[in-house]
Amino acid sequence: MCCAGSEQRLTCTDQMMLFGKVSQQLCGIKKLPWSCDSRYFWGWLNAVFNKVDYDRIRDVGPDRAASEWLLRCGAMVRYHGQERWQMDYNHLPTGPLDKYKIQAIDATNSCIMSIGFDHMVGLQHVEKIRLCKCHYIKDDCLLRLGQLENLQKSILEMEIISCGNITDKGIIALRHLRNLKYLLLSDLPGVREKENLIQVFETALPSLELKLQLK
Repeated sequence: MCCAGSEQRLTCTDQMMLFGKVSQQLCGIKKLPWSCDSRYFWGWLNAVFNKVDYDRIRDVGPDRAASEWLLRCGAMVRYHGQERWQMDYNHLPTGPLDKYKIQAIDATNSCIMSIGFDHMVGLQHVEKIRLCKCHYIKDDCLLRLGQLENLQKSILEMEIISCGNITDKGIIALRHLRNLKYLLLSDLPGVREKENLIQVFETALPSLELKLQLK
């Protein structure tokens, strides 16, 4: 019985590694013919990459499950006490479930989207998030971030750059990140009320360093 269980776990691990290899290869493709079919395919595939497996979160813990989600979607993570960024799905560190805690997320050019943000519910140590050229990030993603109590307490820095679907509504939701010390907003054509943003953040987060590089 014990051997059968071990074989089952090994098979599961092999499947996860294979999925990681496939996802990295697909996320690494830069050019595809632009057609309705290719748009549908990428939309479907990215939804698969972002799907939340709540059993997986329960089995391996929120930080490991979130790491798998983020790397599957082309993002990177850095753990507390480490300088090196984790970017290879198949080389995520193993060990006790409570050993590796996500401190920073760099989602540059990734395909993370709102349906995957439940992966962040249990994260308690994230201090920095960088969203750069994230084509699937919309206001509802930032609204979700602002609602998560753990992130309200832990996030200290955010950078949002060249995310064309973000508007003033999403940015204003970040005022709920009550320990936020630094916020960079750059190349966001959907953000148009700069003076209002400044006023909102001066009121809600008076110690925030707000850096605006907007037209």
